Amino acid sequence: MIIYNSKEFGALLKAKRKELKYTQKDVSKILGLSVGFISELENGKKTAELEKAIKYAVFLGFNLELSD
Repeated sequence: MIIYNSKEFGALLKAKRKELKYTQKDVSKILGLSVGFISELENGKKTAELEKAIKYAVFLGFNLELSD
């Protein structure tokens, strides 16, 4: 899947989290990220920290790849 913006990225993370039956609170405890951060990321906040966003995506099982 090609992601073009933070909204699409967040929506993809949210859908996968729900598919795996995790709550935001579950992910918060496991990864040490705040529920607020997870919520902002899933809602497409543009200023979300990249390192944390990558950590979350990898936890959900996504392989991240950049290509030109």
